[in-house]
Amino acid sequence: MSIQFDSINLGSSMVGPKHGLDPAEVQAAQAKAFDALEGFRASFDQGRYGFPALPSRSAVQRQILACAAAMKGTYDTVCVVGIGGSALGAWALDCGLRGPHPVQAAHSSANPRLVILDNVDPEFMQQALASMNPARTVVVPIAKSGSTAETMATFLVVDEWMKQALGAKKASARTIAVTSEGRGDLKAFATANGLTAFHIPENVGGRFSVLSPVGLVPAALAGLDVKAVCRGAASMTQQSWAADLSTNVALRSALYHYLILSLRKKTIQVAFPYSNRLWGMAFWFRQLWAESLGKANNRKGRTIFAGQTPVAALGATDQHSQVQLYMEGPNDKVFSFWATDRWNTPGAIPKAKANFESFDYLAGQSLGKLIDAERNATAAALTAANRPNCTYSLGRIDAAHLGAFIQMLEFQTAFMGELMDIDAFDQPGVEQGKVFTFGLMKRPGYEAYAEAYKAYEKKRSRN
Repeated sequence: MSIQFDSINLGSSMVGPKHGLDPAEVQAAQAKAFDALEGFRASFDQGRYGFPALPSRSAVQRQILACAAAMKGTYDTVCVVGIGGSALGAWALDCGLRGPHPVQAAHSSANPRLVILDNVDPEFMQQALASMNPARTVVVPIAKSGSTAETMATFLVVDEWMKQALGAKKASARTIAVTSEGRGDLKAFATANGLTAFHIPENVGGRFSVLSPVGLVPAALAGLDVKAVCRGAASMTQQSWAADLSTNVALRSALYHYLILSLRKKTIQVAFPYSNRLWGMAFWFRQLWAESLGKANNRKGRTIFAGQTPVAALGATDQHSQVQLYMEGPNDKVFSFWATDRWNTPGAIPKAKANFESFDYLAGQSLGKLIDAERNATAAALTAANRPNCTYSLGRIDAAHLGAFIQMLEFQTAFMGELMDIDAFDQPGVEQGKVFTFGLMKRPGYEAYAEAYKAYEKKRSRN
């Protein structure tokens, strides 16, 4: 199991001193990186943050697998009801291990599909319900707080749909709740209705929860190799605690990204996977990076408006939709290519010649070779244009490597928070939007936010 980080194209010798890092700058910042490692390790040891321990929770993993095994063969659809960190991790795992949803094999009881209801668009909901058979569906509502408005509203619709078709008792038997153990209305609902429930540790936030029941319950129900995912993540956890920049990929990559942001003001990071299987992971990473690092204040209470905007681009597709901007637009970005060293299938191109030059040079080669060439060529072209870029390479795309990559990106994000002196684990900006929504939807206790919204509307009317 191997994940490598190539930082050469972040260097001043490749993209120039104005945009790249000098080796002396990296050397001078190493002590700060080790301080970040020690600071996060101390917080973990104190129990403040729990994601590093998730891959080693073998008892929970066994319970999840036993639950999935007991239900196997009774469903062909796993319907996840969640939003943000309660949905993106499940999609990242499913996309990574079975491929993007439009081209997955036909769903069946042996190969259940994953349907993720992560928005309250009413037409989307109607079409999703029409595509599923309630008698062949397992519903998994996921909300740590147990009160997320979008999730609760969607679950009310889906639960009623299930009960109308199956009756309350059978609907409850086909519903598995994932939420906090000791609080929240989703937990209370699960208890009152006799639902199977798995719990999210209190010290694990939503965007760091993919290796908890949040991601593992849908993965196990879909038949993914949960054990291998956790085994790869556990290996990366051990590696990420090492005080050695040559082996600690998460710490080394965090240091480079911190320096390219703080010293060279590259305020946008483009996550550029060159694999459709990693496309879901790019969207999961987008939330992880944005919600963790976008903060108004540092830990001392000083207003700093920190953050680096994450953008998802798909190689080679987005070479034809975004790279013009990346090459010739503002030089405010750093590019993180995600690659695989070995394709599970090479995609052989037929050897026969068609007697057309634009066809014949490709004959006998492979799609794997072509997409690798596309990535290497794009990296070279960006470097020639003084655009800093780096590459993460997975030995191959399988369960163990995906688990390791998830854990590496989470550690990298935690280390970035330490380097930036911000709390990477809260989300006050998100909470503000939530409470305004509660006020607009007339939830008791949130009347002040309804009044604040009225003031906002009055201000708009004057313009």
